[in-house]
Amino acid sequence: MDVRVGDILEMKKPHPCGAKRWKVLRIGMDFRLVCQGCGREMMIPRGKIERSIRTIIREEETQ
Repeated sequence: MDVRVGDILEMKKPHPCGAKRWKVLRIGMDFRLVCQGCGREMMIPRGKIERSIRTIIREEETQ
């Protein structure tokens, strides 16, 4: 899966704050994401993230 730092990931299930979009801060075995709704940062394993991504929004597409 082609995920880059700075991408916005739209997930299948929402965060408890209600937001479904997360910004990618770091990529590796774990992804470091920040919620676009409440600002919470989380480290989540790559396998779990790749299963739950609905769409990837590139940073250059939003400008």
